[in-house]
Amino acid sequence: QVVYEQEGVFIHSSCGKNDDQDNLIAGVLRVIEKENEVIVDWRPSDDTLDNSNILCAGKDSSSVVEWTQTPKEKSPRGADRPSSYEAEWDMVTTVSFKKKPHSNGDATTHANGESKWSFLFSLTDLKSIKQNKEGMGWSYLVFCLKDDVRLPALHFHHGDSKLLIKCLEKHVVLSESPQDKRILLVNSQNKSLSQSFENLLDEPSYGLLQKLKKDPYTATMGRFSKVTNYIFDSFRLTDPSTQRRPPSEMADFLNDAIPGLKINQQEEPGFEVITRIDLGKQPEVTRREPVTAEEWAKNMDSEGRILNVDYIKQLIFKGGLCHALRKEAWKFLLGYFPWNSTKEERANLQKRKTDEYFRMKLQWKSVSEEQEKRNSRLRDYRSLIEKDVNRTDRTNKFYEGEDNPGLILLHDILMTYCMYDFDLGYVQGMSDLLSPVLYVMENEVDAFWCFVSYMDQMHQNFEEQMQGMKTQLIQLSTLLRLLDSGFCSYLESQDSGYLYFCFRWLLIRFKREFSFQDILRLWEVMWTELPCQNFHLLLCCAILESEKQQIMEKHYGFNEILKHVNELSMKIDVEFILCKAEAISMQMMNCKELPQAVSEILGIESRSVTPDSDTGDDDSAAVLSCPTSLYQSIPTPVAAANGSRDSAQQAPEAQSLTPA
Repeated sequence: QVVYEQEGVFIHSSCGKNDDQDNLIAGVLRVIEKENEVIVDWRPSDDTLDNSNILCAGKDSSSVVEWTQTPKEKSPRGADRPSSYEAEWDMVTTVSFKKKPHSNGDATTHANGESKWSFLFSLTDLKSIKQNKEGMGWSYLVFCLKDDVRLPALHFHHGDSKLLIKCLEKHVVLSESPQDKRILLVNSQNKSLSQSFENLLDEPSYGLLQKLKKDPYTATMGRFSKVTNYIFDSFRLTDPSTQRRPPSEMADFLNDAIPGLKINQQEEPGFEVITRIDLGKQPEVTRREPVTAEEWAKNMDSEGRILNVDYIKQLIFKGGLCHALRKEAWKFLLGYFPWNSTKEERANLQKRKTDEYFRMKLQWKSVSEEQEKRNSRLRDYRSLIEKDVNRTDRTNKFYEGEDNPGLILLHDILMTYCMYDFDLGYVQGMSDLLSPVLYVMENEVDAFWCFVSYMDQMHQNFEEQMQGMKTQLIQLSTLLRLLDSGFCSYLESQDSGYLYFCFRWLLIRFKREFSFQDILRLWEVMWTELPCQNFHLLLCCAILESEKQQIMEKHYGFNEILKHVNELSMKIDVEFILCKAEAISMQMMNCKELPQAVSEILGIESRSVTPDSDTGDDDSAAVLSCPTSLYQSIPTPVAAANGSRDSAQQAPEAQSLTPA
């Protein structure tokens, strides 16, 4: 679909050397929406399609870069040659680059007279746009691509470039360069992240797969169960019975979904080979009742300091917190309150932070509509936030209703966070992290600063390069291979070894996998940072190992695995998974031959254990680098690793999650 078209857009091939009309190449500029891509296309007005020759300007004026089809893909010239945008789009994936001398500055032509100045590119490859100074004759633009290729300047003889810029802003975020106001920098991340996953189902299946590859954030935030058939069907051509692509291509495609992600690297140079290691039987683990307000108060001195931080963290890890205590304890767990602070110091801190918060809030509240129109980033942040806030889970009464105060506060806190970290701004998924925090705090300022602390932990998950997500998926694969290499091999045989279905779990810390009540328990346990680093990865392992039997016995393939994992949402027993993940951590810590890669992921170090130690073994064993042992006696176990509870010590029903 052509969404923008402008005639009378010229290339001045003579670069102003003379006024000879032959050196002005008239053309048509179009912006084309093609499946999941947006293409910018310029071609001379009298040009006919020639897939084998498309040019763009090189870094210097003495050469051009020619895009030519690879020998295997070159189509025959003549009447059979495709003549549609669709045919040209297909050609883009088969081009290769070569430099070609071009020194006279004139428009080069084919033997048949066709111009060779035509070019097209995807907006995902656009780095910046340089504009002319106002009042300097015709309006012109210079496109610079991410590989630093600069295209020829396009001069708008019939009108200006404002409509083009407006069209592009619907698909990418444009912001002025601090060094040169004429240069617009392109940031496509937030635009792509804002797209609703439901919209993907309206597109051709190939477009859907491209979305999954280019934007795993948005794709994995949606319902995978609705798209698995599209994923399989996307590899079918016109005749599914004879032209289906092999499953290995599917794995290769999705392995590239996150650039730089290589899950199975054990055989690569520089990577440790994880061989089959007997971890022994998983120990049985029990959990206790939630920490009460009385237990919390007993561990404070007269000035409000926490007396034994390690002990309190262990209690929280083993049982969580009663709901009445969360409003205070979460501020410590998230780092808003220092553990060694007094009650008076915390009160003074809150006063300072209140002033700081409202100063930042005033910044965006005082922006007029006219000012916001000129600030595309702020405008886009607001639009993204409003969409996500409207999709907030309404099962909790705190967020019921369209004009609910809780929803308004969600919006205001997220907008203020954009002022706090304008570079990161807002990315889809952040509202999922904020909503439980605001529910517990019941206070705008406290919720904001707790959210800031949480985002300090989660920041890398939302950065454009996705380095945090790459690292976590690689680490998860390493842990799962040690835990159950056979299951890993099965997943790989079904083209699921990349663990792509865990992306949403990691991105927003299981927020959409557990009920609202359960996520409060899960997060406070994880925030203790016990019993080891990256405990959330062991939670992933626990969930996957729990589903292993069904997946393998029923011979689930790629499609069924993806669907099955997605349908686990809201069906996972949080206490059982916490017990199982803790048992896995103990398994690994007790392993005497723990691979170095695993030790580093979990923050475990090896040291000699004397015969007088708790194990009674004089061999080397893996131990935590934590200051105290987690497994000291903690009273009142109530839940076993199998998820059952002792009837004599039945935990009370979860209380209603309504504001106090």
